[in-house]
Amino acid sequence: MSLRLWTLIMLLFLSFFANAQKVVNGKILDSETKENLYRVEVSLLNKLSNQPVDKKITDSLGRFQFEKVEDDYYFIAQKAGYETKIVDKASEVFIIEMIPVSNTIAEVVIQSPSRNIKLNDGNMVMNVANNKDFKTSTHVLEVLRKTPGVTVDQEDGIFIGGRISPAIFIDGKPLVMSAQEIQAYLRSLSPEIVESIEVNTNPSSKYDAEFKGIIDIRLKRNGNLGWKGTYNGSISINKFNYRENTFNTSYNTEKVAYQIQFGYNEGISTYRYNALQRLANTNVMRTGTYQKDEARILTVQTGIDYRLNDKNRLGFTLRGNFRNSDRMRTGSLYTTNKNETQLVFDTGSENPIDYIQDNYGMTADYTFTGKNFKLNFLGNYLSVSNKQKDDFISKDLPTSELLSYWKSDLLNTINIYTAQIDVTQKVKNANFETGIKYSDTNTNNNIRYDTLSVNNQFTFDPTRSNKFSYKEQVLAGYLAYSQKFDKLQINAGIRFENTKSISNAFSSDSIVARSYLKWLPSLSVNYNFNKSNELSISYSRKITRPAFSQLNPFRFYFSPLNYWIGNPYLQPSFTSQVKATYRSKNWITSLSIGKETDVMVRYPRYDPKTNVLEYLGTNLPYRNFANLEVSFPLKIARWWNINAQITGFYNYEFRPYLDEVFALKIYNYELRLNQVFSLPKGYTVNLFANYESKTGNSLYIIKPRYTVDLSVQKSWFENKLNTKISYNNIFDSYDQRVEFRHKQIMDNRFIHWWDSQRLLIAISYNFGSSKYQGKEIQRSDEENRTR
Repeated sequence: MSLRLWTLIMLLFLSFFANAQKVVNGKILDSETKENLYRVEVSLLNKLSNQPVDKKITDSLGRFQFEKVEDDYYFIAQKAGYETKIVDKASEVFIIEMIPVSNTIAEVVIQSPSRNIKLNDGNMVMNVANNKDFKTSTHVLEVLRKTPGVTVDQEDGIFIGGRISPAIFIDGKPLVMSAQEIQAYLRSLSPEIVESIEVNTNPSSKYDAEFKGIIDIRLKRNGNLGWKGTYNGSISINKFNYRENTFNTSYNTEKVAYQIQFGYNEGISTYRYNALQRLANTNVMRTGTYQKDEARILTVQTGIDYRLNDKNRLGFTLRGNFRNSDRMRTGSLYTTNKNETQLVFDTGSENPIDYIQDNYGMTADYTFTGKNFKLNFLGNYLSVSNKQKDDFISKDLPTSELLSYWKSDLLNTINIYTAQIDVTQKVKNANFETGIKYSDTNTNNNIRYDTLSVNNQFTFDPTRSNKFSYKEQVLAGYLAYSQKFDKLQINAGIRFENTKSISNAFSSDSIVARSYLKWLPSLSVNYNFNKSNELSISYSRKITRPAFSQLNPFRFYFSPLNYWIGNPYLQPSFTSQVKATYRSKNWITSLSIGKETDVMVRYPRYDPKTNVLEYLGTNLPYRNFANLEVSFPLKIARWWNINAQITGFYNYEFRPYLDEVFALKIYNYELRLNQVFSLPKGYTVNLFANYESKTGNSLYIIKPRYTVDLSVQKSWFENKLNTKISYNNIFDSYDQRVEFRHKQIMDNRFIHWWDSQRLLIAISYNFGSSKYQGKEIQRSDEENRTR
C-alpha cells in the first residue's frame, strides 16, 4: 500500500478514539450532469452555536476533506449558480449533489425534497431564497405581499388571518422595533438572504398572549469567516420620489461576530381623502384633503455576538432610529343646498405639521446549551420620544376671511423594559419547555392647544388640551409539552398573564386602575398519513390589551370637523380559535373558526348641529369569525409557473350603536394570482394580481378593489449585482371606497387614496468573503402597542 493510504488509515483509527472525532472526505457533483464541481465553498459549522469551525474549497475533482469532525457539526456547500446545500450529518465518505439554480423546480411540489412550501406543526413554511416566485421582489415586504395568507396594505401594514396584525420574528425571536421601523427593516432585507418564511395564525401558549399571529423570517445559515458587506438601494418614482439606502457590514471570527448597519431614507409621499356627506339639514358637504409628507429617516445599528465556548453564547445590540417629517395637509369643505344649486359655505384649511421621532433600543441575549438542555435570557430596553407641532388654519375661500386658527404642541414619551427566561429540557422523545417574562411600560402624553382670540393673541385652550399617563406591568409564565408518537405529534401548553395597569387623564381628573390574572391554554395535534398527506388541528386562547393610542383621551384631528378620541376605559379582548390545516401533495387548505369577546372598535358619532364627526373607542360584546384558505401551484409550461390563492372570510359582529343593535353576517373573498416567467439570458418576469370583493362590518360597506404589479429581475457578475424594476398598481385601482350602511343615521361615503402607483428601481450589491449573518434585534408585544 502507498504511504498516503497508510496515513489515511492511521488518521481514521486515531479519530475513532479522539472524543468521537472523525475525518470526513466528500465529493460534490452537479445533480443533473453528475460532473465534478470545482471551487465549491464548503463550510463546517457547530450546530449548538451556528459558528463556523473550518472552511474548504473543492479541487478540480470536486473533492474536499475535514479533520476532527464531531457529531454536532454540519456542512454548508455554496457555489454561484447553484442552490445552497445543507448537510446535517455525514459519514466518513459521502457525496453531495448540488442543484443548478437554472434548473430549480419553480412550481410548488409538496412531496419533493426541494419543494417551496411545506408545513411545520400546521403552519405554512415558504422557501424564499432561490424561489423564482420572489426573484423580482426588491425586499422582504414585497415577498410578504405574495405569500399565501399574508396581506400588506397601502401603508405597508402587515396582516394575516383577515385583519390580525402579526408579530414579526427573525430566526425564532420577536423584533424589538416600532411599526415604522419594522417596515424599514423589512425593506432593507433582500429575498436572497432569507431562507424561509413561516406564517403562524394560531400561536401556542409559549408565545406572548398578545401574539394572535406570528410571521417568522428565517435567514440563511451562512458561516464563512471574514467580512461581508451589502448595499441595497432603491428609488420609487411617482409625482415625487422616495429613496432608500441601506449599508450592512459584518466581520466574523471563530469567537466573535461584529455587525454594523446604516440606513438613510428620504423622499415625499402623498395621500388624498375625499368624502360626500348629506347633512341633517339636507345640505350636501364635500370634503377634500391632500397630504404631502416629506420624510428623512436615519437608522444606526451595531451588535456583537460572542461565543464564549460551545455551550455559552452572549450577544448585545444597540440601535437608534431618527425620523423627521415635514407634513402639509390642505383641505376644503364645500357645502351646497339639497339640490346642489346654491352655495352655503366654502372653507379651506391648512395644517402644517412638524414631526420628530427619536428611538433608542438595547438588547442583551444569553444562551446556554447543554445535552438535551437549553436556557435563554433575553432583555430589552426601548425609549421612544415623539414631538409634533401643528397649525390649524381655517378660512372662508370666497372672501379669504380667517375663520379660526389654533396651534397644538404634543410631547409623547414611551419607555419599555422587558426580561424573559426560557428553559427547554428533552426527556427521551418528549420536550418540556417553561419560561417567565416581566415587562414594565411607562408612557406619558402631553398635548397643549392654543387658540387665536379676538385680540389676535394665542390663548390656552383647556377644552382640547390634555395630559395623559399610562403605566402597565405584566408578569407572565408558561409550561409547554410536546411529544411524537410515530406519525402523531401532540403539543400542549398553559400560560398565565398577570396585568396591572393605571391610566390618568389629568385634565378630566380620571384615574382608571386595573389588575387581572388570566389563564390561556393551547393544544395542537399533527398527524402525517404519508409523505403527501398530513393534517393539523390546533386550539388557542389569546388576550389583546388596548394599544396606548386607543386609551389616550385627547383629540387627533384629520380636519377641523373630523377627529378621533381614545377611551381610557377600554377593556382587553379575548379570542378563542380552532384551526385545521390539511396538505394533500401540493395543495394546502386551512380553516379557522373562532369567537372574540369585548372586541375593541371605533365608531362614528355625528353632531347635526355642529356637523362635527368624531370617532370614539368602545368594546363590542362579541364577534364570530371564520376564514377558509386554499393555495396551490399550476405549471403551464417549463418557463411559466403560477401560484394561486383563494381565501374566504366570514364575520358576524354584534354591535350596539346609538339606540339600536346591528348584527350582520358579512361574507367576502380574496383572489391572488402570482405568475412567473423564466425568460432566456437569465431574465425573470413576474405578474402579480390581487382582487378583494365587497366587504365591511355592521356599520360600513367597503367596495371591491384590485391591483396589478409587473416586475423584471436580472443578476450580473456571478450574482453579486442584482437589478430589479417594478411597476406597482399599474391601473391605480387600489384605493379604498367606504360607505355608511344606515342612511337614516348618517349618509356618508368617502375614499382613501395612497400613491401606490409607482415605478420602482432597485439594486443590491454583495462584496466580501463572509456569508455570516449576525443575530437580529427582537421586538416585544408591548412595542406592538406603541403605535
